Amino acid sequence: MTEPAADKQLSLILITLFKGVMYQDQNPQVWQSLLDLQARVRDHVGVLGLELILDEAEGYAYLRHRSATEDEPELPRLVPRRQLSYPVSLLLALLRKKLAEHDATGGDPRLILSREQIVDLLRVFLPETANEAKLTDRIDTDIKRVVELGYLRRLHGQDGQFEVRRILKSFVDAQWLAEFDQRLAEYRRHAAGEEE
Repeated sequence: MTEPAADKQLSLILITLFKGVMYQDQNPQVWQSLLDLQARVRDHVGVLGLELILDEAEGYAYLRHRSATEDEPELPRLVPRRQLSYPVSLLLALLRKKLAEHDATGGDPRLILSREQIVDLLRVFLPETANEAKLTDRIDTDIKRVVELGYLRRLHGQDGQFEVRRILKSFVDAQWLAEFDQRLAEYRRHAAGEEE
């Protein structure tokens, strides 16, 4: 790749990463350029206090704030943290557990869930209500938020079907998942507190 072509590809890669998560299956050409120019990307974003997280096996890459070392000052955050509501964080935790169970069975690497399956996952942890329509609307709002965050993807042409994106493994890591039962107990107590 000539130098001007490499610079143009580097710009395209950086713009894509600054906009959010890059997936191999969504743009294979830019993904290949990222693999080819990975060292330059790391150097470039490092100047901004960011680090490149690249998972070739799972097919995704994103930028994350790099923690300062002892001898350097803490830089302002370029990538903002997002405060998640209780139902959204609960949904992410349940989807991550479902993904781990799916991975343990082998087979298809993609986990596809229907809207009804997602509602059933959440229903156990939400307070009982006489207004089923209100509960369903609330869950639909939470599902929409998780789609916006990029952890679920609506399947085109398959109404009410969602793919759980594998980047969720990076957000909800194995250590966090190991503490999942304790967190679920906390969520149950939280739900019981809302009922009272």
